[in-house]
Amino acid sequence: MVCHGVPGAGRFAAGPRLSNSYFDLFPPIFYPMISLSEKPSSFHDMKELAPQIVKIWRLKSGMWLGVLFVIALVVDVINFFDTEKMLPFGVLPGLVILFCLGFVLWIPRLRFKYWRYALRPTELVLIRGVFNRVYTIVPLRRIQHLDVSQDLFEREYDLGKLVIHTAGTRSSEVILPGLRLEEAERLRDEMKKVITDEAL
Repeated sequence: MVCHGVPGAGRFAAGPRLSNSYFDLFPPIFYPMISLSEKPSSFHDMKELAPQIVKIWRLKSGMWLGVLFVIALVVDVINFFDTEKMLPFGVLPGLVILFCLGFVLWIPRLRFKYWRYALRPTELVLIRGVFNRVYTIVPLRRIQHLDVSQDLFEREYDLGKLVIHTAGTRSSEVILPGLRLEEAERLRDEMKKVITDEAL
């Protein structure tokens, strides 16, 4: 079973709370109830993604936002002779390109900052989210199979993603992106070894 969502569910066992998270919104009496089992002493004790993933996220988001800029430019050209338009010619594409630049430069860096993972003896823990923090626990005994994949951009930077397929129909695929290829393969092999040992 894969567990998602903000802390607060009774399924989480006692343990030290994470710093810089929604745990700070709860009074101390709730800490034992909402902590993750065996979690590291700090969010910053968990592993980061490879820094090169920021460049890949910027490239991918820049491509989509470039399409948005072209649409805004086309709309501005079509309405060039419209005397009732609200903005002068060139203002709309200018605003869009400023938004795109801010988004491309800022959001990927924040995504990288708030992505962490940790492989424990019985589970894989993922923490991510810029505005909405998501905690995911993947029990290793529930994993059915593992993939390491690369897209065109990831191959350029020698990165890969670990794709985890778990039993069940809800959230049965968990993706850990932004790993160096050797790290993705190491995680895959370690998790596979645990699964194989439990099967025996």
